[in-house]
Amino acid sequence: MPSSRGRGLRVRRRWMAAPKPPGTRDIVTVAFDESRLTERNAALSVLLRLSNVLAGATDLGELLHEALEVVCGHFQLDTARLYLLDSETNTLVLKASRGLDPAGLEIVRMDEGFSGRSARNRCLIAQNVSDLTDRERAALLSSKGLKVVVCVPMIVLDRVEGVMNLSSRGFFELDSEKIDLLMVMGHQIGAAVANARIMRELSAKLDKVREQRETIKFFAYSVSHDLKSPAVGLYGLTKRLKTRYGESLDETGRLYCDQILKAAERIVTLVEQINTYITAREVPRPMRKVCLKSVLSGLRDEFSIRIRERGVRWVEPQVLPEVVGDEMLLTRAVQNLIDNALKHGGEELREIRFEWREDERSYILAISDDGAGIREDQRARLFQPFHRGAAKGVEGTGLGLAILKEVAKRHGGEVWVESEPGRGTTFFFSISKQLDAACRETGTEGSR
Repeated sequence: MPSSRGRGLRVRRRWMAAPKPPGTRDIVTVAFDESRLTERNAALSVLLRLSNVLAGATDLGELLHEALEVVCGHFQLDTARLYLLDSETNTLVLKASRGLDPAGLEIVRMDEGFSGRSARNRCLIAQNVSDLTDRERAALLSSKGLKVVVCVPMIVLDRVEGVMNLSSRGFFELDSEKIDLLMVMGHQIGAAVANARIMRELSAKLDKVREQRETIKFFAYSVSHDLKSPAVGLYGLTKRLKTRYGESLDETGRLYCDQILKAAERIVTLVEQINTYITAREVPRPMRKVCLKSVLSGLRDEFSIRIRERGVRWVEPQVLPEVVGDEMLLTRAVQNLIDNALKHGGEELREIRFEWREDERSYILAISDDGAGIREDQRARLFQPFHRGAAKGVEGTGLGLAILKEVAKRHGGEVWVESEPGRGTTFFFSISKQLDAACRETGTEGSR
């Protein structure tokens, strides 16, 4: 037999090797051929067929029936049954059968028959039907023409998933190799059953999570809608009260009016932020070409008074890209970052700077300030909803950066921060260029 030598590698070949690329050494490549595998090793071949069946079937019943076909075909057995363990009743329940009428064999208690003993003792059992001590059950099996029964427990991670019951109407010879093969097959089928069970449980949990998520979303929409109208009404009435009757109120009365106005403003702001957060997470919206230069121009006008009062420089590049996105959400994301810098930048804040770059996959926007910075222990929670940071006496809803994160996700991007206490903060968020392709495919807009 030819062999390959080199650097300690020694391979004795009994198969046809694929041609070796010129100039290569110490490499053995083998072209896989299932028909040749059957000739060389029938046991591995049937395990491969069984694996393909178990991997390809999506319905549990179909999976079990096809698995029995493979097992019976290989061992040339007449009949087969496949039981799964019902943990609630502690019984074996018939899920698939082949080659016989299963009437009377649908349920097996753990204390009866070959199958119950196999599951209870976790061992393979092969026995003549005539040797069964339960005479009533022996008569039932004999009436179906069965003479030999082989029960294979399906054990996965020390859990009995069920029993594969194989039967013959004639002579059936067992040896150690067949026993080993049957045990491995039982394990394979059991693993597929366990995976199917886990998937069902996971699917049920996901359905429950979706139901809870819809309930929470409905609650958030309802609360935010029901809160906004009375808050706006409260603000308007209080402002009218102060305007018309302010001279009649003493200093304490006017202070109370101011406090009511401020509280009403906070409620309206919170409701708007909740609505934006829900929109960024849940509501499908059209994607269009967005001019970032126009977005910044509008925001510069909006923040001009606060920026001028603080003596802060606004620095932006002469050229900004056009991106595909949701203009309302992108505007709100940048608006939140500017507001965040002005609120948390501290007395040291002197500059807010906008920059951008791009790579093959994304446009990356960077909004920097030279303010107080963020401590390292605060950064991990920055983008969590309702996180307010360590700043004392700073008003806010705690949703601004959570909205930024959801906007970035909606645009196929990410958000991250770089900061050093006393030296400022830079927030980055990216916008996927794949949205450009979607926009071109749909003409002027797409959806995400």
